[in-house]
Amino acid sequence: QVQLVESGGGLVQAGGSLRLSCAASGRTFSSYAMGWFRQAPGKERDVVARINRSGGVTYYADSVKGRFTISRDNTKNTVYLQMNSLKPEDTAVYYCAAVQGISTTIPQSYDYWGQGTQVTVSS
Repeated sequence: QVQLVESGGGLVQAGGSLRLSCAASGRTFSSYAMGWFRQAPGKERDVVARINRSGGVTYYADSVKGRFTISRDNTKNTVYLQMNSLKPEDTAVYYCAAVQGISTTIPQSYDYWGQGTQVTVSS
């Protein structure tokens, strides 16, 4: 069992930055690949970025490439999402998720989810 708790969301102006954190419980964090997803009102939950168990392999959605960076610290059981050059279209609830084995872009493949943190970007 893994519990995930996101933090770091908030209100920011366009062009600004935020850093999301996702703290995981348990002693097996390094056995899980991690993903960040987001869901805007009326839209599906989509992958933003994902990272493998060691942190050596990452993936980004085209919409955030060059602006967002996913990383993890297995000694702190935490995965991060650094978000720079934020745009109003980045406004959404952001979720972190964990999956044993290989991460995917498919939300249904993930085993555990956090409660989400709201990110609002004003124009």
